[in-house]
Amino acid sequence: MMQKPEDMELFPPEEKGFSYLMLFDDYNKIDLTLLPLEELDNYLKGDKLIKVLIDKDCRIKRDIVPTDIDYHVRKPSAREYDDCCNEFWNVTPYVIKGLCRKEILFAIDHLNQILRFELLRMMSWKVGIKTEFSLSVGKNYKYINKYIDEDLWNRLLSTYRMDSYENIWKSLFICHQLFREVSKEVAELLGFDYPEYGKNITRYTEDMYKKYVENDYF
Repeated sequence: MMQKPEDMELFPPEEKGFSYLMLFDDYNKIDLTLLPLEELDNYLKGDKLIKVLIDKDCRIKRDIVPTDIDYHVRKPSAREYDDCCNEFWNVTPYVIKGLCRKEILFAIDHLNQILRFELLRMMSWKVGIKTEFSLSVGKNYKYINKYIDEDLWNRLLSTYRMDSYENIWKSLFICHQLFREVSKEVAELLGFDYPEYGKNITRYTEDMYKKYVENDYF
């Protein structure tokens, strides 16, 4: 199996190189990107997580020491923290709108693509504080479970079950609980003001759940 992203119409290329994404018969996978020589300096500056295997023409004039520092969790400013809280709570009504209108894919998309992203961002800041912002939690937060307690991890995993309206409601309530818990802790540890965006949204969520689910509105 091979894909050549820069040769595709549906997915326009984003970089100047030409890539071959290959899966071989022995199940080894190699992503190979060819770049013009004039792009060498930009490439070396663009990603510090590089290891030089061979430079037979001695084109690289400095030592390259691989480091993932560019991917470390970064300490948020007070404004960034507040923006994360605002985005999380502000998007909740869109999830609820999808649930109340029986538009399950709309609800799932907003919960997964926005609410969950902000929840994971906040959780990564919690990890950053714990580790003095000295590491990365991986692409798509794939290593975050290594740095949070088992209870928090299990509750996060429980929010991924969204195969019914009732389960999405449950996931939403748990996401609220987790975000409220973690964001308060982050605010306290970083000396930020904790915004009360969630107060009215929590009441709104509970009221909509009672109206459309508990009272069997449909």
